[in-house]
Amino acid sequence: MNDTTSQPALPDRLSGDPRSPHHVAECFQHEIGIRFNDKERFDVEEYCISEGWIKIPSPKALDRRGQPLLITLKGKVEAFYK
Repeated sequence: MNDTTSQPALPDRLSGDPRSPHHVAECFQHEIGIRFNDKERFDVEEYCISEGWIKIPSPKALDRRGQPLLITLKGKVEAFYK
């Protein structure tokens, strides 16, 4: 029983980092799913549907602020509410 009237439309580009200008807090009140190349991914940090890429955190490498480095993967991206 999904209530789609209260869910905001998913933007073309969305980031999970609250410091990013592409972060939309209203979208994260609902569970978001990302399908990349017809396979569901659970580790996506940022995506862009029109440009066809996702960013996932690196398993070990950190930046100078202690945040994981993001790896960009290109392919077919679909975003949906679960």
